[in-house]
Formats: sequence, structure tokens, C-alpha cells
Amino acid sequence: MPKQEAKLKILIVDDDPAICEYMETFLTQDGYEVRTQSDPAAVVEEVKDGGYHLVILDLMMPKLHGIEVLKRIRKVDTDVAIVIFTGYPSLETAVESMKLDAVDYIKKPFSIDEFREVIQRVIRKKGLIRNPEERLHKVIGETIRSLRKTRDLTLKQMSRRTGLSVSLLSQIERAESSASISSLYKISAALDSRLTDLFGEF
Repeated sequence: MPKQEAKLKILIVDDDPAICEYMETFLTQDGYEVRTQSDPAAVVEEVKDGGYHLVILDLMMPKLHGIEVLKRIRKVDTDVAIVIFTGYPSLETAVESMKLDAVDYIKKPFSIDEFREVIQRVIRKKGLIRNPEERLHKVIGETIRSLRKTRDLTLKQMSRRTGLSVSLLSQIERAESSASISSLYKISAALDSRLTDLFGEF
């Protein structure tokens, strides 16, 4: 994954250490800076001092209910994005969460991909794009791969058409390398596309 200029800071609050560890593992792999907190009573101080962009908060905890934790967080930070996740969803807690400006309310268990989509929504809603350049590389790579597959071309065939190495083309598609304008021009010509088409909807 390309180096990010500023990592999104996430706090996971759940009294189950296994869930904390699971979420911390995949979110850290995705490039976020993650901390976990199993004691809901300690969350407010953590939020006050931590500079978090996002808090992922479980509702059903033995010491303190998630809604109460959410109320306390809002007294010290009205801007931090908060996502509620719970194995016991109800209309009442969903409505209460939204009144306290939670950005999402999701049911456990959830898939990793579903959760990634939630985080992307939060990032867009809160204007937390960490590195627009990184996002641009990703969009270009995905667009090139999609156009290449639509035209039924292999990386080897693309290499022959563009004069660029298979390795470089593969890195561009995976957003592991930034392509020069000259390289993008060759790729667009090989795909019989306009250069601007490679930028997708960025």
C-alpha cells in the first residue's frame, strides 16, 4: 500500500477483546491508525486526548451502555464521526444514535467488505480524504484494469502495445506505482480510449 500522508485515526470500543483484536487487525492492514478500548468508562478521556477521526462503538457493554458513552463523547467532541455497531439492533437505539449524530448504525455480524464501505461513507461525509493522490492512483489503476479486461487483453499484450513492462503495468493497475502522463497516454492509445477516460469519476 502506498505511503499515506496522514492516517485516519480510529478508536474501537467493545468489551469483547476478540472483536477488538479482529477489527484492529483488518483496519490496520487497510492503512488506518487503530486503537482499541475495552473499558467504556475510559472512552471519554481517550477521545479527549486521542485526536480521533472515527469512533466505532458497541452498544451492549456490561459497565456502560453505548448510548450513554455516545452522550458523554458528544459533550467533549461534537465533530468526531461515530459508528454504532450492535448484535442487538432496535429502532429505539437506532433513532437515539442518529439524534446524537452517529453517522451509521450497523448490525453484527458484518462482512469486512460491508464495514469498509461504511468507513468510506464516513470518510466522504466528513471530508476525511487522507491522500487524494493515493485515491487518484487507485481510480486510474481500477479503470485501466477494467478497460483492459473489457477488451480481452492480457498484461503481456498491453506491454507489447505500449512498450511498457508487464511489471510496471501490473503495478499501475494495483496502484502501487504512479504512471507518468507519457505512460498513461500510451495505455489510453493501446486501449483505444481517451486519456481522460482513465481518470474514471475522480
